[in-house]
Amino acid sequence: MYKVILLNASPRGNSNTLAVLEECAREIEKEGVETEIISLRGKKIQSCIACSRCAETGNCVLPDGLDEIIDKIRDADGFIPAAPVYFGTARGDIMSALQRIGKVSRGGDKFLDWMVGGPIAVARRGGVTLTLQEMLMFFAINNMIVAGSTYWNMVIAGPEGTALEDTEGIETIQLFGQNVARIIKKVRD
Repeated sequence: MYKVILLNASPRGNSNTLAVLEECAREIEKEGVETEIISLRGKKIQSCIACSRCAETGNCVLPDGLDEIIDKIRDADGFIPAAPVYFGTARGDIMSALQRIGKVSRGGDKFLDWMVGGPIAVARRGGVTLTLQEMLMFFAINNMIVAGSTYWNMVIAGPEGTALEDTEGIETIQLFGQNVARIIKKVRD
């Protein structure tokens, strides 16, 4: 069975980002593709130190829990990172995670090649497109396939629990999830 890993970069337990990822996962599963949402919550993700030991070991040597996530992504067919926007751009931990995930893939077995996915951003107001652009760079440099939708993968939300009120944003995410699953099935069959 095919699988998509969805990475939640929100540090909050009941976050809007998680609600959006759950909605996306539901649509992926309707298409017959398994999902798993993994959270960075509580982890202290370090930045890449460019030691290049991942090229020798096949995994990252920094002991902060990201290596277990990398192993799950390595075994998946799709990858969707989602970031809340608190101060105009993606949170530092998600960008550190993406850079290290990419470095491990590029330095070793290139597990990201032809993986399907795309980023999601959730914000109260500004910085959403910048965050998407920032995270999209990860997909382009790692030879990945980005699924589209009818708009950018962004949801506008205020306090926790308000994400589902952005009906246009949620519809965009739902179609994106469907497209991720459909493309995976086309590419892998």
